Amino acid sequence: MLSQNHLHVSLLYIVLLTGTKYGCGGGGCGACTVMVSKYDQLNNRVLHYTVNACLQPICTLHGAAVVTVEGIGSTKTKLHPVQERIAKAHGSQCGFCTPGMVMSMYTLLRNKPHPTMEDIREALGGNLCRCTGYRPIIDGFKTFCDVSNGCCQNGESGGKCCIENGTKQHKYSDLFHMDNVLPLDPSQDLIFPPELMIMGKKRACGSLCFQGDRLKLISPVDLTNLLELKTEYPEAPVVVGNTTIGPNMQVKGVHHPLTIYAGRVSDLHTVTWGKDGVSMGAVCTLSSLKDEMERAVREMEAERTRGYQALLQTLRCLAGKQIRNMATIGGNILSANPKYDLNSVLAALDCTLQVMSKENGTRAITLNEELFTGFGKTALRPDEVLLSIDIPYSKPWEFVSAFRQAQRREFAFSIVNAGMKVLFREGTNIVESLNIYYGGVGPTLVKVGRTCQKLVGRSWGEELLADACRLLEEEVELSDSAHGGKVEYRKTLTTSFFFKFYMQVLQELRERDVNVCLLPLEYLSALKPFKNEVVCLFLLQLVSNAQSSQDPVGHPMMHQAAFHQATGEAQYYDDIPAVQGELFVYMVTSTRAHAKIINIDPSEALGMTGVVTFLSAGDVPGQNRRMLFNNPEELFAEEEVGYRTVPSHYHSQSVSCVGQIIGAVVAESREQARRAAQMVKVTYQDLLPVFFTIEEAIQHQSFFDPKRKLERGDVGKAFETVDQILEDEIYLGGQEHFYMETQGLIAVPKGENGELELFVASQHSAYTQEVVGITLGIDSNKITCHVRRLGGAFGGKVMKIASLSAITATAAVKTGRPVRCVLERGDDMLITSGRHPFLGKYKVGYNNDGTIMAADITYYSNGGCTLNESLAIMEKALLHMDNGYKIPNLRGRGLVCKTYLPSYTAFRGFGGPQGLMVMESVLHEVAVKCGLPPQKVREINMYREEECYTHHKQLFSPRDMLRCWDECLDKAGYHDRLQAIQQFNTSNRWKKRGISAVPMKFGVGFSKGFFNQGAALVNIYKDGSVLVAHGGTEMGQGINTKALQIASRILKVPMSSIHIKETCTGNVPNAAPSAASFGTDAVGMAVKDACEKLMRRLKPFMENHPKYTWQQWVINKHPPGYKKVNIMMLLGPHTDMDWENSEGPAYYYFTFGACCSEVEIDCLTGDHKNLRTDIVMDVGRSLNPALDIGQIEGGFVQGIGLYTIEELQFSLEGVLMTRGPSQYKIPALCDVPPQFNVHLLANAQNPHAIYRSKGIGEPPVFLASTIFFAIKEAVAAARRERGLGDSFPLSSPATAERIRMACEDQFTEMAPSPKKGTFKPWSINI
Repeated sequence: MLSQNHLHVSLLYIVLLTGTKYGCGGGGCGACTVMVSKYDQLNNRVLHYTVNACLQPICTLHGAAVVTVEGIGSTKTKLHPVQERIAKAHGSQCGFCTPGMVMSMYTLLRNKPHPTMEDIREALGGNLCRCTGYRPIIDGFKTFCDVSNGCCQNGESGGKCCIENGTKQHKYSDLFHMDNVLPLDPSQDLIFPPELMIMGKKRACGSLCFQGDRLKLISPVDLTNLLELKTEYPEAPVVVGNTTIGPNMQVKGVHHPLTIYAGRVSDLHTVTWGKDGVSMGAVCTLSSLKDEMERAVREMEAERTRGYQALLQTLRCLAGKQIRNMATIGGNILSANPKYDLNSVLAALDCTLQVMSKENGTRAITLNEELFTGFGKTALRPDEVLLSIDIPYSKPWEFVSAFRQAQRREFAFSIVNAGMKVLFREGTNIVESLNIYYGGVGPTLVKVGRTCQKLVGRSWGEELLADACRLLEEEVELSDSAHGGKVEYRKTLTTSFFFKFYMQVLQELRERDVNVCLLPLEYLSALKPFKNEVVCLFLLQLVSNAQSSQDPVGHPMMHQAAFHQATGEAQYYDDIPAVQGELFVYMVTSTRAHAKIINIDPSEALGMTGVVTFLSAGDVPGQNRRMLFNNPEELFAEEEVGYRTVPSHYHSQSVSCVGQIIGAVVAESREQARRAAQMVKVTYQDLLPVFFTIEEAIQHQSFFDPKRKLERGDVGKAFETVDQILEDEIYLGGQEHFYMETQGLIAVPKGENGELELFVASQHSAYTQEVVGITLGIDSNKITCHVRRLGGAFGGKVMKIASLSAITATAAVKTGRPVRCVLERGDDMLITSGRHPFLGKYKVGYNNDGTIMAADITYYSNGGCTLNESLAIMEKALLHMDNGYKIPNLRGRGLVCKTYLPSYTAFRGFGGPQGLMVMESVLHEVAVKCGLPPQKVREINMYREEECYTHHKQLFSPRDMLRCWDECLDKAGYHDRLQAIQQFNTSNRWKKRGISAVPMKFGVGFSKGFFNQGAALVNIYKDGSVLVAHGGTEMGQGINTKALQIASRILKVPMSSIHIKETCTGNVPNAAPSAASFGTDAVGMAVKDACEKLMRRLKPFMENHPKYTWQQWVINKHPPGYKKVNIMMLLGPHTDMDWENSEGPAYYYFTFGACCSEVEIDCLTGDHKNLRTDIVMDVGRSLNPALDIGQIEGGFVQGIGLYTIEELQFSLEGVLMTRGPSQYKIPALCDVPPQFNVHLLANAQNPHAIYRSKGIGEPPVFLASTIFFAIKEAVAAARRERGLGDSFPLSSPATAERIRMACEDQFTEMAPSPKKGTFKPWSINI
């Protein structure tokens, strides 16, 4: 039905092809990528291209063939080579993004069987992965390139590879081999359906009309028909790519009763090259525009294509491949969004639009600032249609440049974009005309006309530059409260972009022998944009030659479900087919941060078609709250005191954050439930106080109890004896989990004895079971939770999913029908929250040689409106505050701030990355004050003795940490590169580099000892097959694969004979959460003990019959007295903390590591490029190097997001505004260092865990802080050159805005910060 007419809906819920995943609904993640094939009548060929299924209306695909991941191969028939290679290369962890990756690569190969690495990079630019760090995906796909050795092709010296350039310094062992892989055979690809070919060659006749319950779509076949429709329905939007209107309808709930699809009108597809330039049909896609521009640049003289080169520079960073394949040039222009980059460039080029209406015929409109009358509005009349865009050739002595700066270099809307063109009098530097357009500095495209006018007739020189910057400062008007915020930064970019343009033109004039002032050599690097490259290189430990080849432990075994994930056969909770009678539940959330609910009126919602019921607190049969360590959190909002005494359950409730769940609508379909939820009317009475930030909480003294403190030595006394004292602070922003699969579940009442089954996306199914039981008032033994796998979790699917499960179960019990809950991406981000923001304030006493004698650190975290897990997270931050440094007098205090935001929750690292980051900031700033290299100050203060005690008096040996540190500096060539960086910085004024290395000591396990337990159930069947069940959750980390390896080693049977079905509370009860990097330790030991117990039973019989096979041993041992089912509960060593006395063994052991990273920053824009990272990690004796390296790389890249890119923005009313991939940017392929070397520490041992391995899931996140500190070093180099101090504030994440504004110069001085309290900011820094 057309109310849900996007392609993914049909695939998932009608055709039941669940391989295409729904990740965001806005075309921003690539999980839903499919291939569309169409016959191109104009060029007599079949086109194959990728699209985002979540934006593709199915009724616009008349005459097209759609290929999903299921269509190219399966485990039941035959894998496609793309599927096989991404799996074998370990490029699939949680697997939710994998089908989209596969389809992007498959489509590339359909168009280009022998791609280059640049082709692969471009093809995957629109696909996000939160697990892998991208390297293994590239590893698998680069095998399709025509290169030997799997070369990375990133060399810049004449196209040489990294080996020839000498950057590949170490021999490495492959994590996978190309032996026996399927060859790519294009002749075996699916053919385009002949009937569609016949249809495509015939001239289409007649319009198509699709009518749904709320939406009508008309698809005209020719221009005349289109013009008639626009005359009849002037307000109806015209769509083709649906990349603007689609997200507005899908995500924002905008409703268009009638839309007109213009994709079948052939007149709008034409591309005509003439003597003055090219005319592009309005519905030509951005990909086809890019192709045409590339062809022109390749075939024509450079002088004529300067404008096309500028367009290409923009197009290469614009959106992802899928969006460029869908979005049209006309749609991009008429969307009139100043963040869309093309308009500023096209306007600068003096392009012309050809528009037409039935009544008035054709007219030409100049594409300039007058075309745009407001945000999303143009000067076209309602009945007019855009026919084409005329893009002229460049003239002799005309120079053009395009600029953009975004949160992320690719696949992100620009913060500011610009198009600039200057025409000179022939042979001179006298300006004849000048066009400068900006997007992102106002609600519409901005032309700085006064500036341009006053510069005409002037000589292109330093006086012009000075006047231009002054004029730009005056003409570009942005109020301090401007929409989008970042006002000073945006103003600075306008002058910085012009300065770049000035230098670019000056350089080109000199090349033409025009007498202009000489551009200093150190300025030239500012003219080179950062090149996006793909990642390569890795190292690992080798398995001992003495180990049996049949023993899989220690080998880089492929993820157990990788083939199924690559084919789309792996099932996630929302892939489960609808149960008969299934309903859908949608949450109604608070729109106020602190208010009393006066009334909830669901009457309008209840009267809507398909709506079954409305739930709120009064409908909960048991307790309307979940508990964690005696800290309650409400399921539905209710009055703080005495709720149950209120007669009506729709009254006297209160809310304490925007996004708090007030009620839930249950309906026959998800679309009906979503629409109805919007109709529930809630009346509020606002309450005071309302505050959101840590600073405000400190002012209000709003803290949760208890407060925590750790101390060793005498801090106060030590301060009296030190040479110097430093007081400073560092702020760390929060982070959204952005798991690719949003939270949800299916609750199925069984009808008998009140039994209930939940198919749930939970890391802690036992806790979910417990909360549902308490909510329903029934025993846990009647509730069974099933978890097959999660599409990513990172700590975010422990607590909030339990609340969602309880609400969904309540709906199932009340209606007596199965109920499904699937959070939309925006709702997931709003309701579930993420990593805690932290503020670290410190006072440090140190000597002039860099030795730190005392540190007093106060940690503040923003806990949100309830305590949730915040206390445990603060404890972990305090327990990690020493990192690898022996500071004899150390005091740490931790306060969790209570604010009116959604409650923050667990996230990979669980406070560790914040606690460690503050200490590293201390070391960095002490080094700056002492005038010493940070690396030297770190070494001076490291733990050194063979036996050391942490600040909480836990014994450990730093030997392997020191080995990691020394090897990291050596393998990274730290000292040589430091000198090279110093030379680079001396030779480059506007580009600077920095390098940083940090050690790491990270505690593994739960500090609350009762969580440190694992359970396993092992069944051996008469045919010799083995079934293993355990209490862990597979979420991409490979816990099932490692469990299979362990069982295979003990039972001495191949992994193929062992199966792990799912995690189920009915099989393994009371399991601990899969978290704290402890899942494999706990589950692995339980599986090992269970298998060893079974083998002890079999041993006598095996010894008596040594020639029997495994199956014969099992069959003959089956008679009386032998149980083939064995359950083992393993409780590990005791861990606990005595907070009163600041002591206790908080962790099982410590995972050590060291990391060195180098970055380059653009001082004029704040952009940065991660050049190289070297990691040496102590994982003990790795159970599976492929999985461990995957965890290291994935964690590190997630840390890149935490420390440099991912920025959460809240409105002044406490509303999260970054609620999807279009506003919130996680690292993409372009953010991964092209040289990314991971080394596993050789000969490392760990007697405390399974087979001497170590937990590795959480620690690598912190190592990305090296990127942050390297950026800070680069900024410091820029500041030193300008005579500014090395000490300066830089909060995390180190975004482009923060980098640019820290590089203070003449341009930032033109955009001074307004005084606090004199304006109303657009957003709050949380």
